[in-house]
Amino acid sequence: MTSLSASKSSALTGTIKVPGDKSISHRSLILGGLAVGRTTVTGLLEGEDVLATAAAMRALGASVKRHEDGTWEIHGRGIGTLDEPEDVLDLGNSGTAARLLMGVVAGHPISAIFTGDASLRRRPMGRVITPLGQIGAAFHGRAGGKLPLCVVGARDPLPIRYTLPVASAQVKSAILLAGLNTAGETTVIEPEKTRDHTETMFRHFGAEVRVEDLPEGRVISVTGQPEFHGRDVVVPADPSSAAFPAVAALITPGSDILLEAVGLNPLRFGVFETLIEMGADIEITNRREEAGEPVGDIRVRASELKGIEVPAERAPSMIDEYPILSVAASFAEGATVMRGVGELRVKESDRLGTMARGLAKAGVRVEEGEDTLAVTGSSNGVAGDALIEADLDHRIAMSFLVLGMGAESPVAIDDARTIDTSFPDFAGLMRGAGAKIQERT
Repeated sequence: MTSLSASKSSALTGTIKVPGDKSISHRSLILGGLAVGRTTVTGLLEGEDVLATAAAMRALGASVKRHEDGTWEIHGRGIGTLDEPEDVLDLGNSGTAARLLMGVVAGHPISAIFTGDASLRRRPMGRVITPLGQIGAAFHGRAGGKLPLCVVGARDPLPIRYTLPVASAQVKSAILLAGLNTAGETTVIEPEKTRDHTETMFRHFGAEVRVEDLPEGRVISVTGQPEFHGRDVVVPADPSSAAFPAVAALITPGSDILLEAVGLNPLRFGVFETLIEMGADIEITNRREEAGEPVGDIRVRASELKGIEVPAERAPSMIDEYPILSVAASFAEGATVMRGVGELRVKESDRLGTMARGLAKAGVRVEEGEDTLAVTGSSNGVAGDALIEADLDHRIAMSFLVLGMGAESPVAIDDARTIDTSFPDFAGLMRGAGAKIQERT
């Protein structure tokens, strides 16, 4: 176990390139493995979560190799022709990998056993199991649909029309992935827009995708059995990861950093919109497009923040960023009220409860509701002087290290190992910008 501590830092400066977008990295490996021909991926996030997806795609028959220059090359098997894995698919800490790959297996006439670490085995899979069962897959496992879980893919998968009961890009993507091997059109209706990387990348690889905004919600349809061909993919820097150095710069006086080549997908950009509303000095330059995704550079300067109300409808565009937003709120003047965040209770940890307990321990005034989190900042700053239990959650761990960079006394986390699932060398990169992060003895 590695425990890290962060203490009050001087100004953060310089150019920072955070790791590649995790969502796009997962999807590039999966779709490359389903395509015919060669896919090359540049900028892939080489965190543990994504490497678990790479290993799973190899087990399903795709050739997945990393070259010395950091480029990844995938030779796919083609839709409908995956191999049955000889061993259990261990997805580590990654709910994205588990749910998306369940969709892949569900649409193929193969069986696979899924498992993961202690955190992933606690997470519910029922919301994926229900629609994939309608497509024709069968599931055998623990009560509540929790891992370990055996997925028996459909021999003749059926196209379905399914309305998501809760906005979830993972569930939507699992259904669309299963729909790739159906004879017909698979449709997902989402009540609120969620990140659309799957739809964008489907088009990039050659699938026919229709998206309509109707009174019933956003309607996404994919035509099954497309001509799927290998493509080049350039993965932008992950906006979720970029939020950590961004908030660190905002709360550290004198800071001025540039975050390079960050994904600007509007369905992922809610945290930056929120920070700007709070008074953050954030400027976006050098806008461009890579593989259908908008990209740009983000300059962040230290700012005096103010508390605001964050509407529930923004939650799908920033669901992973509420922990680090609550850190920004701890240094803002007044209350920041975050609504519609109940989904945080079924992430890698109960992020609402874990953040509330940790913030209170560090001297921050916080109120936790079933679906809300209210954080009241103070002009007197944050006391700190706390050891936080991160509960095997990489975003909780990084959030409290950022809190420590601005607090009056150091803040430590009990276990930093999970940070590598999404942000390898987070501590080293932040130290390079001027942060004071060290191993706790």
